[in-house]
Amino acid sequence: MDFPSLSHHGGTRGVTGSCHQLHLDPTTSLLIDCGLEQGGEAPAGAQFAPIGFDVAGVQALVVTHVHIDHVGRIPALLAAGFRAPILCSEPSARLLPLVLEDSFRLSISADPIQVDRFLTLLQRLIVPVPFGQWHRVVEQDEVACSIRLQRAGHLLGSAYVECDVLFRGDEHSSRIVFSGDLGADGNPLLRAVLPPERADILVLESTYGDRLHSDRRERQQRLEAVIDRALADNGTILIPAFSLGRTQELLYEIEDILHRKSLLGEGRQSPSDDPIDAIDWEHLPVILDSPLAQRITQAYLDLHEYWSSEAQQRLSEGRAPLGFAQLVSVDTHSKHQKVVNYLKSTGRPAIVIAGNGMCSGGRIVNYLKAMLGDSRHEVVFAGYQAKGTPGAVIQASEGAEGFVQIDLDGEMYEVKAKVMTLTGYSGHADQQGLLRFALGSGPSGKKVLLVHGERQAKALLASALKRESRDRGVDVDVAIP
Repeated sequence: MDFPSLSHHGGTRGVTGSCHQLHLDPTTSLLIDCGLEQGGEAPAGAQFAPIGFDVAGVQALVVTHVHIDHVGRIPALLAAGFRAPILCSEPSARLLPLVLEDSFRLSISADPIQVDRFLTLLQRLIVPVPFGQWHRVVEQDEVACSIRLQRAGHLLGSAYVECDVLFRGDEHSSRIVFSGDLGADGNPLLRAVLPPERADILVLESTYGDRLHSDRRERQQRLEAVIDRALADNGTILIPAFSLGRTQELLYEIEDILHRKSLLGEGRQSPSDDPIDAIDWEHLPVILDSPLAQRITQAYLDLHEYWSSEAQQRLSEGRAPLGFAQLVSVDTHSKHQKVVNYLKSTGRPAIVIAGNGMCSGGRIVNYLKAMLGDSRHEVVFAGYQAKGTPGAVIQASEGAEGFVQIDLDGEMYEVKAKVMTLTGYSGHADQQGLLRFALGSGPSGKKVLLVHGERQAKALLASALKRESRDRGVDVDVAIP
């Protein structure tokens, strides 16, 4: 076998479960991500399954970002005996324990002793790596390897990974780049993605390799139109949102809409312990009903130095893009249930952002049970819905005529609420963004491996890469593992 070489332990059958191993020699390797398969791609009991490969010789795990489909198998990795460093960006080092604690409690064990033991070990292994700086990972007689993290624009702390591998006796190193998940253009909170300066081998995500996104500048106008309709209908806007990334982006844009509409409640009195009393109904309330999303949003606030210049400018103007006055956080389950019942029984407009993003569990399900049968309300999707999830079923009912039902926790509920999908909120680069990233990374002769995408997305992106490289006179070998 020639080295460096690659093996894939996930992320090749669909859009989840990313896990790639970079072999430097027969006994030395790095692991890039260790994600969990989700949705229809996931086999039964995936969260409890053993890691499925030998961890001996793995010198480090490099985390591109902290979504579960990229880090969800870390508990299994540790259970298999992995004790090497977990390298990630500085924001990811803050966010990773929050995400994995929540996942561990929900899918493995809620026992406080086991949770504390897991978190203690995790914290001991995490090594924050600054963006843009080379970090030596392997230093042996025959081979050396350094990594560098660059901003990927997918969510706060997300990175693509450059691996520079030099074998003794070779004049030039090999550069292997793992894209992780690349963000779409125009994310208001994050800095723009720049292509790598060089890539001999590029492992490239292909989530939206078969399409182009709509103009992101129009998305806020569409969101504002939904808010106007809710105000007119006295209905609740239900937004099933992923706690990490999408929620913060939505809050940022909602704050801007309310700021322009002068609907922000300023100078409110001290919040009451009662969630209903805490809401200033003279202004449109924005209810964040997800304890995990609240903790992550606070981490985003603490990490504002990593925000885009636009977002930092708002802070300097005295605005609070992620902590505005009209934002109400609901923590306990009893308060959550009280808010659900209140919104169901009254005619007061509100925006509710609740987890989980695919409606397969979490607090959003109780809102759906209470409000799907009322046409005053609206379910707004601003993210990907995996096949087989309740979110995908509800989303498919958009524009449907006649009788539509959805199974939630074993009971059927009629869908009378309006359903809308807001395009332009994708966290992933579209085909044009992927081409720009892949072909902007140095000279000819590179090999591109397409992962993290459905079969059609990979095939169409492969065709586009070959066509575009020919037009540019660039030699690119495209393969699908």
